[in-house]
Parts: sequence; C-alpha cells; structure tokens
Amino acid sequence: MNLPNLITIGRILLVPLTLWLLISQEFALAFIVFIIAGVSDGVDGYLARVTNSKTELGAYLDPLADKALLVSVYAALGIIKILPTWLVMMVITRDILIVGGVLLAWLLEKPLLMKPLWISKVNTVAQITFAGLVLGILTTDYNPKPLLAVGVLIVACLTVASGTYYMRDWVKHMNQNGSQA
Repeated sequence: MNLPNLITIGRILLVPLTLWLLISQEFALAFIVFIIAGVSDGVDGYLARVTNSKTELGAYLDPLADKALLVSVYAALGIIKILPTWLVMMVITRDILIVGGVLLAWLLEKPLLMKPLWISKVNTVAQITFAGLVLGILTTDYNPKPLLAVGVLIVACLTVASGTYYMRDWVKHMNQNGSQA
C-alpha cells in the first residue's frame, strides 16, 4: 500500500458521502466533495508517476474509483430529477456492459486486456465536466437550460460512441482463437 493508492481509496470513500449530500440536496457541499474527488484523481496519478510507485492495485482501483463516483453522481442526479432518466440509464448501462463483458471474457477463459480507448477518455472527461457543471449550477440560482441541453446531448453521444467501440473490440476479441487481444 502506498500514498497514491491510499488517496484513491479515499476517493472511493467520498462516493457515499457525495451520494448522501446529493440526495439530501446539499448541493454546495456535494460540489465541494466532487471537486476534492476530482483533484485527488489527478494527485494520485501524478504522485504514482513522479515517485515511480505505480502498482497493479492502483491500476484497478483508479478506474473503479472514477466509475463509482461518476455512476453514483449520475444516479443521484437522476433520482432527484435533475438529469433525464434516459441519460442516467445510458451512462450506467454502458459501464455495466463494459464490466460485464470483461468478466464474461474472463469466465470463458478469454481474458481481455483492458486499455482505455481515446473515445472513452473523451467520454469520461465529458461526463465528469458535465457532472461538475450541473453540480456547480445547482449551487446557484442560474438555470441555463440551453447549456444543460447541449451537455446532455454531448454526454449521450459520447457515451453511445464509447460503448459501441468497446462492444466492437469485445466482439472482435471473443471471436479470436487466442486468449489475449
């Protein structure tokens, strides 16, 4: 266990707090905790690189922490009717399909080496940015409906594109004779 992994675990522990704050409609505090989680994501990665302390555990924990936070924030914003249910379901379903596909490949003894795709990185940035924007807006009286509509559209398109690319790569991998992609 090293400092970057402890920071990542701390980010995972912020997920239930963020959820509780959102459901309690404590938007300003939820926004602050979300920002802290986002900063910690950058800090743990930076520390792991500069101290040459990247670990296999960290390689699994970091995306898990990111997904736990994003899925939880989108789910909470859907539950309290801030985001459209269809968008929330799209974001959550994409992640479930990716994790399920990896697990299924592993169970079928065709382990899949997961490498983030460029479209997935763009999608994650868009999802995080949009969630942060929504949380920030909730701390004010400002209601920029056109901006939110554009954000919903961008996140929806990138989520579908990213999911499609992962599905394509998964199908290609599962149809190969070897066990590694």
